[in-house]
Amino acid sequence: MALKLYDLAGAEDGRRFSPYCWRVKMALLHKGLDFETIPWRFTEKDALAPYKSTTVPVLVDGSNSIYDSWAIALYLDEVYPSRPRLFSGTEARTLTDFFNQWAIKSVHAPLLRVIVLDLFAKLHENDKAYFRESREKRFGKTLEAYAGDPREALSAFRGALDPVRPVLVQNPFLAGNGPGFSDYILFGAFQWARVMSPVRLLEPDDPVFAWRERLLKLFDGYAWKAKGYPVWA
Repeated sequence: MALKLYDLAGAEDGRRFSPYCWRVKMALLHKGLDFETIPWRFTEKDALAPYKSTTVPVLVDGSNSIYDSWAIALYLDEVYPSRPRLFSGTEARTLTDFFNQWAIKSVHAPLLRVIVLDLFAKLHENDKAYFRESREKRFGKTLEAYAGDPREALSAFRGALDPVRPVLVQNPFLAGNGPGFSDYILFGAFQWARVMSPVRLLEPDDPVFAWRERLLKLFDGYAWKAKGYPVWA
């Protein structure tokens, strides 16, 4: 029986934009597990109530349900140990946990400033009031004020990626010679942007650009085929 993943969607069912859901989808593909995705919106909290969550991703595996992308990754390696591992060992898992915290605080925040207005425009109408109210309360300002100067926001995002560039000059993936969950953590942020915004985040000579291309082509181009914008136009 295929696993089921509740997956955040925009106005169109096919526009799946959660960075955390993208981490999980790439992890499931990495493990070679069959899964189906269920489109979900911010205001559909009741659909997740049986799984004791109010946010996605939520993975349903038979009688088991797991929420939170990090918890799901740990679950997949524990329950499916004979399939390709997301973490090569305890040390790699600990370092990836650190990378996860860094990405959320140092990458997601400046990236959201770059894409927030495009993202808002592509939300389902039922979600727009909720998103504006909840995010403006969190930010302490309007979405428009939070976005600020788009050039400044883009520069801050590109600068935030400086720590990963030397790694990607020396290795094809953040995890080394092959992809691991650290790659899917950062790649989820890029899919968040690509699905919702036409903003060109990277220049072609950036080592992160080449790394993103490799991730887009993994698993028969699963991420590349997702509804979104070209990364270079």
